[in-house]
Amino acid sequence: MSIANILFLLLLAGAVALFARNLGRVVRNIRLGRDQDISDHKAERWGVMARVALGQSKMVVRPVAGIMHILIYVGFVIINIEVLEIIIDGIFGTHRIGSFLGGFYDFLIGSFEILAVGVLLACVVFIARRAVLQLPRFHKPEMKGWPSKDAMIILVVEILLMGAFLTMNAADHTLQQLGDEHYPTAGSYPVSAGVAATLDLIDLQPSTLVLIERTAWWFHILGILAFLNYLPYSKHFHIILAFPNTWYSKLEPRTQVSNMPRITGEVKSMLDPSVAPPEPAPARTVAGVEMPERFGAKDVFDLSWKSLMDAYSCTECGRCTSECPANLTGKLLSPRKIMMDTRDRLEEVGRVIDAKGKWEDDGNSLHTRITEEELWACTTCNACTQACPVNIDPVNIIMEMRRYKVMEESSTRPALTGMFNNVENNGAPWAFGPDQRMKWTES
Repeated sequence: MSIANILFLLLLAGAVALFARNLGRVVRNIRLGRDQDISDHKAERWGVMARVALGQSKMVVRPVAGIMHILIYVGFVIINIEVLEIIIDGIFGTHRIGSFLGGFYDFLIGSFEILAVGVLLACVVFIARRAVLQLPRFHKPEMKGWPSKDAMIILVVEILLMGAFLTMNAADHTLQQLGDEHYPTAGSYPVSAGVAATLDLIDLQPSTLVLIERTAWWFHILGILAFLNYLPYSKHFHIILAFPNTWYSKLEPRTQVSNMPRITGEVKSMLDPSVAPPEPAPARTVAGVEMPERFGAKDVFDLSWKSLMDAYSCTECGRCTSECPANLTGKLLSPRKIMMDTRDRLEEVGRVIDAKGKWEDDGNSLHTRITEEELWACTTCNACTQACPVNIDPVNIIMEMRRYKVMEESSTRPALTGMFNNVENNGAPWAFGPDQRMKWTES
């Protein structure tokens, strides 16, 4: 085993170990949420995942973005099948180990190159949509700063990786034409052969071509390993979480708001004296601290783990916000911001736990980031959940935070305060008793 092989093996092991560590941190953060049993209707869930995550059914609702995204999705995933060959070659010092497949290998490499062009085209279109056309949903207030840079970084990185892939193949193809003993004839190069001809690579010295091929090879694989470890810090983590997140999708009608078991038990006890009042739920121990039972959500600990997975799965595409009637009428509410704020708060909590070994109250909460104005602007129409390409449910987070404001802080909108008082005193939202409700018919 040569020094290059040893170096490659060390870099590969380090990258995989770092990714496993970062992935473990994200999983730890998601598990800070409340338990929620989502194990029913398995066959239906597999169908939803296949249709929405694998089949990209919601992406193509907007054809231009949908088709471009499918090009990147299919192209980047399939092209990275070649990463398996690169890893084997890097460890054992072989070159194009898959060439024993013969004609099928030629088909694979040729297909990879065509898909690489598709990825390049889609990335250019997406950059133009953001930087030239400046579509409004990419320039909302919550997208200022890092979120906007993150999207551009990924698009540029994908262009560089595809460029390195085609450059590597162009030099490899040229060395094959020259009969270099270390580059046996293998593969089909419908795109990179044209690149090699355009750049007159055949006129270069074999040693220069080897340098170009090896540089592009190392750049491609190291770029992929760096990209892998960038994902947990980026909105593009949805590449990994889209599949489990859609599997755990809400199957009930989107507008159906879940009841709180404790409150349901209290109501049943009031209506039927033979039903014993429910016992308070035992305190949960989370990150070394006992978390009391709450009505609604004050912080990320009070949300379900599924809502926290939703936050990490958010693609920041803004389709939810572009469909939100409250946002369209100028209200502060942006469902995308709700998900970004939840994720940012969860990351903030995770950093405290990492630094101190357990959770210590930092004086902040979800309500520090998300204002009452945003919460009460929501009409619960669920247009956002319908639009989301990965079945995220911002409305659930909004409803849980509202519950906390109303049931624990007695804080609500003035119009709702009057309604609540009427329901308590008159058994209905109206400001008169049951005995007077039909008097309007006498006038």
